[in-house]
Amino acid sequence: MALNNRSGSCNWTVAKIAIVFLGLSLVGYLLGPPLYWHLLEGFAAVRRSSSAASCPPCNCNCDPRPDISFPHGLVNSSFTDCAKRDPEVNEDTEKNFAELLSEELKLRETEATESQQRADMALLEAKKLTSQYQKEADKCNSGMETCEEAREKAEAALVSQKEQSAMWELRARQRGWKEAGVRARARSQGGVEAF
Repeated sequence: MALNNRSGSCNWTVAKIAIVFLGLSLVGYLLGPPLYWHLLEGFAAVRRSSSAASCPPCNCNCDPRPDISFPHGLVNSSFTDCAKRDPEVNEDTEKNFAELLSEELKLRETEATESQQRADMALLEAKKLTSQYQKEADKCNSGMETCEEAREKAEAALVSQKEQSAMWELRARQRGWKEAGVRARARSQGGVEAF
């Protein structure tokens, strides 16, 4: 089914205009605030430069004494001297600053020393634990070696015993010994069976 532009409710021109309007609105929404602030800063800079050009430079040759005279008891001499540089105050300030810096350095040195001592103690403790574990491992290895040696000796003794048993059995067979007869007698007597 094909869409009929005349009879349908959808007008392509209106849809295109709506899409273009939505696109422009989206662009305005995204780019509007940054452009607004940028233009505002530009206008402020233009105003500052134009007002600076229209105003002549100030030539201030002011008297250091205030125009208002204060009674002698209320005069604060530091008020008129606030802009002047006082060598005693400056020297005291530098001394205080130097003292503060030296105290800070001493404090950091103390902290570093304490931290180093804690690290040394932890290292010593780790070395002790390592030594203890090494001793335990050496004991275990020594026990394993002793057990291995005892096992090897037992195997050698077993092999020797088997060889002797085989030799005695061979001699007994050569002299007429029969295994079935011995087992039957042992059962009848209620004794222990032979190997």
